[in-house]
Amino acid sequence: MHLRSVFTLVALLFAPAPLLAAAASPARPNIVIMLADDAGWGDYGFSGNTQVSTPNIDRIARGGASLDRFYVQPVCAPTRAEFLTGRYHPRGGVRGVSTGQERLDLTEKTIADAFKAAGYATGAFGKWHNGTQWPYHPRARGFDEYFGYTAGHWGEYFDAPLDDNGRMVRTSGYIVDVCTDRALQFITKNKDQPFLCYVPFTTPHSPWAVPDSYWQRFKNKSLAQRATIPDQEELEHTRCALAMIENQDWNVGRILARLDELKLADNTIIFFFSDNGPNSFRWNGGMKNRKGSTDEGGVRSVGYLRWPAKIPAGQRIDKIAGAIDLLPTLTSLAGIPRVGSAPLDGRDLAPLVLGQKTNWPDRMIFNAWNTAVSVRTQQHRLDSTGRLFDMVADYGQQRDIAADHPDIAKKLADAAAAWRKDMLAGVAATTAPEGTNTRGKKKGNAAGAAFLPPDDRPYPVGYAESPLTMLPARDGVGYGSVKRSSNAPNSSYFVNWTNPADKITWDIDVHTAGTYDVTIDYTCRVPDAGSTIEVSFKEAKLIGKVAPGWDPPLYTNQDTLPRPPAESQMKDFRPLPLGSVQLEKGRGPLTLRALQIPGASVMDVRRVNLTLRK
Repeated sequence: MHLRSVFTLVALLFAPAPLLAAAASPARPNIVIMLADDAGWGDYGFSGNTQVSTPNIDRIARGGASLDRFYVQPVCAPTRAEFLTGRYHPRGGVRGVSTGQERLDLTEKTIADAFKAAGYATGAFGKWHNGTQWPYHPRARGFDEYFGYTAGHWGEYFDAPLDDNGRMVRTSGYIVDVCTDRALQFITKNKDQPFLCYVPFTTPHSPWAVPDSYWQRFKNKSLAQRATIPDQEELEHTRCALAMIENQDWNVGRILARLDELKLADNTIIFFFSDNGPNSFRWNGGMKNRKGSTDEGGVRSVGYLRWPAKIPAGQRIDKIAGAIDLLPTLTSLAGIPRVGSAPLDGRDLAPLVLGQKTNWPDRMIFNAWNTAVSVRTQQHRLDSTGRLFDMVADYGQQRDIAADHPDIAKKLADAAAAWRKDMLAGVAATTAPEGTNTRGKKKGNAAGAAFLPPDDRPYPVGYAESPLTMLPARDGVGYGSVKRSSNAPNSSYFVNWTNPADKITWDIDVHTAGTYDVTIDYTCRVPDAGSTIEVSFKEAKLIGKVAPGWDPPLYTNQDTLPRPPAESQMKDFRPLPLGSVQLEKGRGPLTLRALQIPGASVMDVRRVNLTLRK
C-alpha cells in the first residue's frame, strides 16, 4: 500500500465520529433554479427554434434530462406557488396575479423553508410575485436574501428601483443583468457551503424592452418559423421576445461560467423552466393557444434538469410532469426532508431522471385559470369546454374525439369537476361582461364566464422583522375620480385625484401597535402643490402638506417597442415625508384623502410606506 494511503487510513481510524461521518458522505448538492417569465416552450433552440440562439440554456438540457412534457399554469403567480410548495395553487390561496390574489397563504411551507432548515444558504434574485408585505415577502418564506421586485410585472427595465431585502434601491443597468449580478455574488459568497439560488428572470414579459445591442440582431430579422395561426402573430413582438431570450441566455451563461470557475458545477443541480406559455402568438411547435389559456400552448414549458455528478446526460423523458413536482424532486435528490405536513400534489421525479427502473403509473395534471379547468394525461387532454384530444396523434388539438371515446371524456370531466370542487370549495364564482375579469383587466374571455371574487385577506403591517411596510397602489382602491394609471394594477399608480370626495384606501391589519413614520411616493404638478391631506386609521389621524411640487416627465428610455395601453408609462417618484402617527393593533382601512385642494389635482401616488419605530 502507498505510504500516503496508510497515513490516510490511520487518520480516519482515529478521527472523531462527526469527521468520519463527513468523510463518508458526499457534500450535499447546490441547487440553482432559473425561471423564465412568459417564455414559450418554442422559444429555445433545444425545442427546435432556429431563429434564436440559446446555447447556454440548451447546454443545460443536453447535459442532463429534458422533461419533454412539463406543465405549468396559464399565468405567472399560480405556477410560482406550485413550484414553491409542491401543491396546486388554489390550496395556497393563489387565485390571480394582482390585487392580493397572488399571495401565497402563510400556512404554506416552501422549498426554501426546507433547504434553509437543512442548513442551506438561500437566496432569490428577480421576480417574486407571491406577496409583498411581511410575512408574505420572500425573506419570510425561507429565503435569507432577496433582491428584485415582488409585483407581477415591473414597468422599469432600465435603471429600475428594486427591493433589496425589504428596502427600495435605485439600480443601474438592464434589470435581468442587474439581478443576475446579485445572484452571482450570492453564489460566490456561499461557495463553501450548500446553497439554494433561485433566479426568476423578468423576461420576456412585457413591456417590450431589451438592450439595444440585442434588439439590433432582431429588428430587421426575417422570421420563417411562425405562430400556429400566422395571422395572430405580431412580428415585432416576436422579434423583441427573442431578443430578450438571447439576453436571458447570456445571463444563464454567466451563472454556468461562475459555477465552472468555482468548481461547483459537477455537484450543482440546475433546473430551468418557464411560468406559462408565450406572452404573444409566435412559433410554439404547432401547439394551440398561448399564455392565459389552459390549452397545451398555454401551459407546456421546457423543463431542463442537470446534475453532472448523478444525472446521465442526453435524456429525454416523455412522462408528463409539472411545477408541482419540483419540491418533492429537488428535496429528494438533495437528500433533505420537506418542511410541513400538508399533502403534496406533486411526484418525486428522481427515479426517472436518475435512470432507475421504476413502475410509473399514468397520472392526471390539472391546469386552471379562474374556474376554467383542463386535464392532461399521458395521452389525452380534456379542455376547459369538455372537448377531448389525443395529444399523441393530434398535438395541435384539431379534432375533438369526445364522441368517439365517451368513457375517457366522462372520466376526465368527472376528475375536473372533482378537482374544481376540492380546490375552490367555499369560493363562489361571479360572472363578468365579455372581455373583462372582476379586476377590469382584459383577458378576452367569453361573456358570462365565471371568475373568482376579490381577495378578502388584509395587507399586514408592522412586523419587527421588517419594520418598513410598503403599500403599493396595486394593493389599494381608489374612490371617486381617482383611477389607476393603467388597467393593469401591477406597477401602476393612482392618478386623477381632483375632488375633496375622492379617497384611496388600503385594507390593512396592524400586527404591532406603535408609532409609525409615514411617507408617500408621489409626484405633483408644481402649480398644484400645497394640498392638505389626511392619513387615517381607526381613530388615528395624520395631516400634512403636498409640497414641494415634483413633476418629472414620463420615462422615454424604457421601451424598445411601444408600451401596451394596459401598462403604465413610468416616471420618477419621490418620497413625501408626512410625519408619524400612532396606530393601534387590528384590521381596518388606511385612508388617504384631501382636506384642501388649491390646484387642479392633489398628487399621483405610487406607494404609501409605513415604518414601525423601534
